[in-house]
Amino acid sequence: MAVSLSKAARAGAMVCILAAAGIAWGQETAPTDATQKGPSTTGPAKAEGDAKETPVKPMSDKPSVTTAKLTSVDGKTIEYTATTGYMPLKDEKGKLRANMFYVAYTVGGKPGVTTQPVDAPSTRPVTFVFNGGPGAASVWLHLGAVGPRRLDVPEDGTAPQAPFKVVDNEYSWLPATDLVFVDPVNTGYSRADNPDQAKEFFGVKEDIAGMGEFVRLYLTKYERWNCPVLLAGESYGTTRASGLANYLQERVGVSVSGVILISTVLNFSALSPGENNDLPYALYLPSYAAVAWYHHKLDSGRPIELAPLLKQAEDFATNQYSAALMKGTAISNEERDATAKRLSELTGLSVPYIIESHLRIPPFRFEKELLRSSDGVGSLVIGRFDGRITGAPTDPINDSQEYDPSLSGFFPAYTSAFNDYVRRTLKYDNDVTYEVLSNRVQPWNWESGTVDGGYVYIGDKLRDALTHNPHMKLLVCSGHFDLATPFFATDYQLNHMTLAPEIRKNITQTYYDGGHMLYHVRPALAKLHDDVTAFISSASSVSTAPK
Repeated sequence: MAVSLSKAARAGAMVCILAAAGIAWGQETAPTDATQKGPSTTGPAKAEGDAKETPVKPMSDKPSVTTAKLTSVDGKTIEYTATTGYMPLKDEKGKLRANMFYVAYTVGGKPGVTTQPVDAPSTRPVTFVFNGGPGAASVWLHLGAVGPRRLDVPEDGTAPQAPFKVVDNEYSWLPATDLVFVDPVNTGYSRADNPDQAKEFFGVKEDIAGMGEFVRLYLTKYERWNCPVLLAGESYGTTRASGLANYLQERVGVSVSGVILISTVLNFSALSPGENNDLPYALYLPSYAAVAWYHHKLDSGRPIELAPLLKQAEDFATNQYSAALMKGTAISNEERDATAKRLSELTGLSVPYIIESHLRIPPFRFEKELLRSSDGVGSLVIGRFDGRITGAPTDPINDSQEYDPSLSGFFPAYTSAFNDYVRRTLKYDNDVTYEVLSNRVQPWNWESGTVDGGYVYIGDKLRDALTHNPHMKLLVCSGHFDLATPFFATDYQLNHMTLAPEIRKNITQTYYDGGHMLYHVRPALAKLHDDVTAFISSASSVSTAPK
């Protein structure tokens, strides 16, 4: 069924599953409760026979400050300070709007500031890090890849088993930059002062403005205005980071030195396949080929190297497949059959299934069909966040993936790990529920980020940020097995930003043999560290190494 452009904008956002580990939305429906609802944030549930509920501790502006040491992958040991707490956001009359929770790591012994002579302003880079959703806390990048401690995940990127461990992260970005992990309002511990004010933060532009205010306040409180400022976001966090870079430069007066995008979405139409939008079918194809290659589902067997297969899939998607899709029902039987045959060779799906699907395979059907057995016994569904990871179907005859096996094991792992880490290591106590994935940011104002009421598009803001500040650098990181924000769609979005050649040289793209949370795979985590460290050095005009 065709949908109007304004509805497509919202549906596209839902379908994408945009988060660090994202929020599991229905394929064409509103968010499902199964993966979004956390415990009540009003305190522990009233036990039977209790006279009243246990009160929640009030929020405090006073942060917790701790110190620790980290030995990086190159064998160097640094001392750092962790500052954990709230940043109050107030209106111009001083009335509280929201408390935004953050954890900041700085090299040295002073909260927020790297150790330095009193008369020398800090010039060490500071990177603001957040995840996506909208509705995801920053814990995914915090304990997944970037912070000085990380969730201990098996080297192959599968979900760990309880009890979950947090270990020193030798691949932390901290040796290259100070880090500030920020939770948007109604994610993590962040809360608006009242429900009516919460709505002021729930929208594409509203969210960017709120995060911009946090950055301004942090730079002011910790005297970091003259530092190189970088932004790092994942999934919907890349939408936020792209808009925020422009907002900081145009509205706040902060010159952003670099932006790091992990699992990117700038144009939601590129991720929203449907009856009136054929483009995504071609953009998903190389990721389908990568996943089929991984599971040995290609008729030609599994080539040793993935790269040549991806090149073939990209060429076919750009040329013959796109031409076939444009013809719709006017396509000849001969061209239809030839296209279906080549699609089968690249995806591992059967020719009859592809023809019956009119050459159009949406991701939620590919995730269910690829490993479906002929007799129904032993069928598996593949993960949307990571197509390498599989699970048993809950409804074998359904044509769509019922859940994401590449998310279901990680949600409790990150939730448990952070709740333990924040209390025992960071010495911060808060009775409010830490919302790792939350539907409490709904309804989200998607319209504020659309172009003429269509799909959400933020590429123009990123283009403006890059063009207006020719010193700004951009690093874009994509996973080959990501079926939420496929890498070829990211390539398309970047290639369609109108940038001067000298500006485009400031963009670096890197690819990893991982999924949406590409850092779960140990070799990808190591490569991401190396790529980011080199990028920060390039984006900053000062040495990033701690003294």
